[in-house]
This record gives sequence, structure tokens and C-alpha cells, in this order.
Amino acid sequence: MKKKEKLLIVDDMTENIDVLVALLKDEYMIAAARNGKRAVELAEKNLPDLIMLDIVMPDMDGYTVCRKLKALEITKNIPIIFITAVSEAMDEAKSFRLGAVDYITKPFSPLTVKARVKTHLALKTSQNKLAQKNAALVHEIEQRKKAEAEQTRLIGQLQEALAQVKQLSGLLPICANCKKIRDDDGYWNQVDDYIGRYSDVKFSHGICPDCVKKLYPDMADKRLRPD
Repeated sequence: MKKKEKLLIVDDMTENIDVLVALLKDEYMIAAARNGKRAVELAEKNLPDLIMLDIVMPDMDGYTVCRKLKALEITKNIPIIFITAVSEAMDEAKSFRLGAVDYITKPFSPLTVKARVKTHLALKTSQNKLAQKNAALVHEIEQRKKAEAEQTRLIGQLQEALAQVKQLSGLLPICANCKKIRDDDGYWNQVDDYIGRYSDVKFSHGICPDCVKKLYPDMADKRLRPD
């Protein structure tokens, strides 16, 4: 069963509220306020789906109430239909500029009241659905951008890793005697120079025991001689 939509009727005349309640109570949940201050309080508390708002009221008129509701983040998107008497002067341009979606006149025409309420509730439902779809689309686009950025980062890391692997891969011509390596231009390089050029390896030079014996026999004998 579909949940009933909520209406807020605002009018300082109880008779007008009673007429509208009688017309709409079977289809909607209805709250009512007899002054502007109470209207703002109920709108913030109950968040109605639509507000029917009398223009001419003491203390705070309908224009002021509308302006206050449109200034609040929580109520700014609630559609407002102004109520005005045929004999009352209404600034139509001002009404729409303040954010009202429509107006109805007193005395009320039952068919007109029901049609206007139904139309603007349907429009609000459509707008809400469109806003939800837009929000979902924006979220999807953001997620795709993040995924693409991560993919680009991973591809960059992979390419860098492959480049490092390829630097010293393949067949290296090396001298059987001096152990120098021939590069692609035909020049012979010391092993440490070649590896250092094509990798991130850092060398720390020293002399192995066999070379010490060969190059510095006296030093090798002293190292082997007991104290």
C-alpha cells in the first residue's frame, strides 16, 4: 500500500482550513497551522511534501513565510501553493519569484484544488527521482575516475618495473680474460661501470683475499702469520 503524502495547510481562518481538510483528507496526511511562525515550525519538524499557504495573515504574511522556508536548507525544495481570495490583490510575479509553484483562489473549487495538489506532488516526485539518478550518476563517474587513476598508476609502476628488468636482460658480451662488457655501441666497459649505468646498483670497492695474495703477497703473509 502506497504511503500517503503529507500536506501542510496554513491559513488564519479555521473555516478555510476545514474546507481544505474535508477535500483532501482521504488522499493525504494533513497538518495545519493558523499563523506563519507555527507554519515554519511544522514545516521543519514534519517536512511535508507540499505546503498550501495563505498570503494574507496577521503578524507574518505568506510571502514572508515562503521566504523563510526557501532560505532553510531542509525546507527549500518543498513546493508551495499560495492561497488567495479573488478579492485580494496578489503580486503574481513576486509569488513565483519567491519560489511558489502555483496558487489557488478562494472560494475553493474542489476539482481545481485536487488537480493542483496532485499535479505538483507528481512533479515533486519526478524531480526527486531525477535528482537521485543524477546523484547516482555523479557517484558512478567519480568512482570511474578513481578507478582510471588507479589503473594509470599501476600501469606506470608496471612499465617502470619492466624497464628496470629489461635494462640488464639479454645476452651480454663479456671478455673471457679481463671480464669487460661490450655495450651496444661496441665499446668495452668495466663491469661496475656498465652495471651502474643500466641499473640502480651502487658499488663499494674492496679487494678479495685471492687478489690480496696475488697483488700484495707480503701483506697476505703478515695477515696469515700468528702474533
